[in-house]
Amino acid sequence: MKPQLTGRPVMITGAASGIGRSLARRLSRLGSPVAIADVDETGLKETAAGLRGKVLTRVLDVSDAAEQRKFADEVRDWLPAPLAAVFNNAGVALSSTVLDGDPADENWLHDINFHGVVNGTKAFLPILVEQNEGVVVNTSSVFGLAGMPYQSAYCAAKFAVRGFTDSLRQELRGTGVSAVNVHPGGIKTNIVRNGRMRQDPDGEERGKDEIAASFDKIAMTTPDKAAQIIHRGVEQGKARILVGPDAYFFDTLMRVAPTHYFDVLARFMRSGSQRGQ
Repeated sequence: MKPQLTGRPVMITGAASGIGRSLARRLSRLGSPVAIADVDETGLKETAAGLRGKVLTRVLDVSDAAEQRKFADEVRDWLPAPLAAVFNNAGVALSSTVLDGDPADENWLHDINFHGVVNGTKAFLPILVEQNEGVVVNTSSVFGLAGMPYQSAYCAAKFAVRGFTDSLRQELRGTGVSAVNVHPGGIKTNIVRNGRMRQDPDGEERGKDEIAASFDKIAMTTPDKAAQIIHRGVEQGKARILVGPDAYFFDTLMRVAPTHYFDVLARFMRSGSQRGQ
């Protein structure tokens, strides 16, 4: 059976901004009670203030497995009806070379982008299994489809989310619980502005603000549009949800040129830049 989210309780991490905030607002507007979490307390309060219905908020570091389990217990006690979906959405960005990468930066990213997803899945999966219904929705990325220069840590984490979620989906075969991978392309959020930039992804010498401004120009999808696509994709029973036209471009490119995709992408970007100038 296809999962139904509209009007049913959901849990969303990374809800202080971006896709997480837009998902919370969209589903709350449609009648869903929402449990939201983020390490950003100020942003979380702003999200909660814009929600219409029943809401539970929790300041949460997703990398802390014990805190995730405590939050799951809180959600279990709070639930007004069976939990429809768990959105493990929190994420951060890092740009660095493999040669000069700082292990502390890489561990920070992996603790949030991969272990945060695993922690959330393991904390909330018992609720869904006990109900024998619901869906785990884990946010990977187009960089979970293709490896990119200066993004080794980010790509590794997002590839790991993809593999973890695909494996989970097979384990859940024959149950009423499902697992979904989400692969957003460029979304107009603050993930770059709030990330750690040790190297310019274009190999230039731009500062973080310049890099973030450049990302904003090429990002093709708003958080609200991304939330709409994800919501509809889950309710359509999709196992993999591509978000944005650039996500479909990446997916096609990987199929057509699995070992030479970056050469094609680089030529495409140069051509687009020349046309823009």
